[in-house]
Amino acid sequence: MEEILNGFDFHGHDFFKKITCIDMHTGGEPLRIPIHGLPEIKGENVLEKRRYFQTHFDHLRTGLMFEPRGHADMYGAILSDPSTPDADFDVFFIHNEGYSTMCGHAIIALTKFVFETQLLVPKHSSQLVINVPAGQVKARAKFENGIVKRTYFTNVPSFLYLQNKEVEVNELGQVKFDVAFGGAFYAFVDADQLNISMDASNHNTLIHVGKLIKHAVMSNFDIIHPTTDDLSFLYGTIFTGSAFDSNHHSRNVCIFAEGELDRSATGSGVSARASLHYTKGELGLREKITIESILGSTMTVEVKEEVLFHGYKAVIPEVSGTASFVGKNEFWFDPSDDYRKGFIFR
Repeated sequence: MEEILNGFDFHGHDFFKKITCIDMHTGGEPLRIPIHGLPEIKGENVLEKRRYFQTHFDHLRTGLMFEPRGHADMYGAILSDPSTPDADFDVFFIHNEGYSTMCGHAIIALTKFVFETQLLVPKHSSQLVINVPAGQVKARAKFENGIVKRTYFTNVPSFLYLQNKEVEVNELGQVKFDVAFGGAFYAFVDADQLNISMDASNHNTLIHVGKLIKHAVMSNFDIIHPTTDDLSFLYGTIFTGSAFDSNHHSRNVCIFAEGELDRSATGSGVSARASLHYTKGELGLREKITIESILGSTMTVEVKEEVLFHGYKAVIPEVSGTASFVGKNEFWFDPSDDYRKGFIFR
């Protein structure tokens, strides 16, 4: 097949838009990283670049995330040059609904990507400084024989936003929840109160119920970040409950964006949980907990310090996890293809 492709006459196909991507996963959660072929993304900072991309190139988001190149649960990271002198690069994140504010699983994968591919040259040998829509994060890696075996990143200030609230949810009745921020806002719901299993075989029910809860909370509570409207929205629902592995603290199942189910334990989600448990007196300073995903993959989070963040008692969490390379793709966007912008059924 390779010989056939190498001998294929591409004459007449030069008008194709071609985007080359590296695909990775963190704990099973996909990450698609375009490395060649994206147009210039203008902006003085990450949020401006994200708005510019959304206004001018949203068809590339849908083309890369949706079918036939992706799927309903695909996830991506758009890299660009750093907008601050101390950073290694800027990045914002794309998915089936649009654009997120922070992504821990992406940071874990990107750290491995940068150190192992050397497509970007870090300013420091042992640390990355990364500008994200929610602020700035710092990542480091544990190496074995030159290979990144584990990534650690220090997240933005994370805080409990709403505590012990209730909301009426269609099909469910009254549901108790908390809302916490770990780079994005999540509604946290104990799965036991709804008698919902967090097993992988129950994924369709978790997606359906997670969307119901998300929209009910959005309709009845204001979600306002203290610094910018760009962060002021509820990103998803996270179900919590007992771990399936007794060596772990608990299990997370995150339903975010338009019904995406996170295969990983959710880096911004475990950051938010660290703030939630710390504020409630259930987690101490410099104490670590390991949280498993719907697949059983894990992330570990530690409260590194307590800070005051615009009136909120917040924490600086450090999250760690592992990532793997999946492949390299060159995607073609044929202007005569009616489905070049992609399509989706969920």
